Amino acid sequence: MPVSTVAMLTAGGLAPCLSSAVGGLIERYSAVAPGVRIIAYRNGYAGLLTGDSVEVTEEVRANAHKLHAFGGSPIGNSRVKLTNVADCVKRGLVAPGQDPLQVAAEQLSRDGVDVLHTIGGDDTNGTAADLAAYLRSNGYQLTVVGLPKTIDNDIVPIRQSLGAWTAAEQGALYARNIIAEHSSNPRMLIVHEVMGRNCGWLTAATALAHHEWVKGAEFAEWLENSAVRWDVHGVFVPERPFDIADEAKRLRAIMEVEDGVNLFISEGAGVSEVVAAMEAAGEEVPRDPFGHVQLDKINPGQWFAKQFAAELGADKVLVQKSGYFSRSSAANAADLALIRECTNYAVDAALRGESGVVGQDEGRGGTLRAIEFERIAGGKAFDASVPWFTGLLREIGQA
Repeated sequence: MPVSTVAMLTAGGLAPCLSSAVGGLIERYSAVAPGVRIIAYRNGYAGLLTGDSVEVTEEVRANAHKLHAFGGSPIGNSRVKLTNVADCVKRGLVAPGQDPLQVAAEQLSRDGVDVLHTIGGDDTNGTAADLAAYLRSNGYQLTVVGLPKTIDNDIVPIRQSLGAWTAAEQGALYARNIIAEHSSNPRMLIVHEVMGRNCGWLTAATALAHHEWVKGAEFAEWLENSAVRWDVHGVFVPERPFDIADEAKRLRAIMEVEDGVNLFISEGAGVSEVVAAMEAAGEEVPRDPFGHVQLDKINPGQWFAKQFAAELGADKVLVQKSGYFSRSSAANAADLALIRECTNYAVDAALRGESGVVGQDEGRGGTLRAIEFERIAGGKAFDASVPWFTGLLREIGQA
């Protein structure tokens, strides 16, 4: 079936790939199918439900390359689950009694859309799969091609999600400045909380990037300006069990010698303990429209800090979160190359009428392809036994 109109949307949280992915799709269509009309739904599925779209004009096409230099999304994001009818009604996106899937399908039909590109994580692309299935069952053929966006790098079966490399690099940059705060107070416990609900990949990669910077930096090795004082002293991820008492003993020894301790903690580490404590106290656990615990409201980093502070004899505790800093960055060179590869493939697949989420398929030897929607899932665990991580733990004395 010939393609006349293409639509795109970005959804979920930000990642250092959205702006570049939008730019890459526009550039590829302009190069290989210049006659195809392109529209963008503003603010993700919210724009699709309300019919809020913009035309990609010739001027936008000419300037699309400039989007690679920026973070954020030029077309806006939102967190909307089309099968969560109550939430869509509550937010005024559909009227009571309406089915959001039907509303979205009718909007796509009115707009004459042949291809929909969704740029987001497993929730975004899962919603796209629900929509595509609904459309097929109601006689409307739509090619849906997703791009995998999540700084957590936890989409099954995708080897590397767009933006994750950059997020780790930016998290390490953030840590560099935060850890300098150790010189502001004696016996300082610094907790760097990194995004990662179920997966510790980003925390591990961020800690490694910071550790590698420390190894390459030219410290004066005088008082507070020493490599060991600026280094990572502990990394905690959901996939690696640990004993708080044992870790506290190890870290106390570091505190006594270095006058400070620096920890990198995944926001998903310890969540089950925090949630259990809240529920036992009769407190309501805040959750988003997808049912996920809202980690920014339960503060796992603060929980960890509380567990360790007394045991380490910390005079001051500083908990800092790099998530919004790192996820809002422009893509780095490694991600730009991956984004280009994926957007080019996504457009070519769309023109072939091939639906799926474009990524390196771990179930097919890492081949770049449009992966079937039914195989896409979130919560892929980080393999804490990979050599680069176990090597990091050995070097910082945590193995």
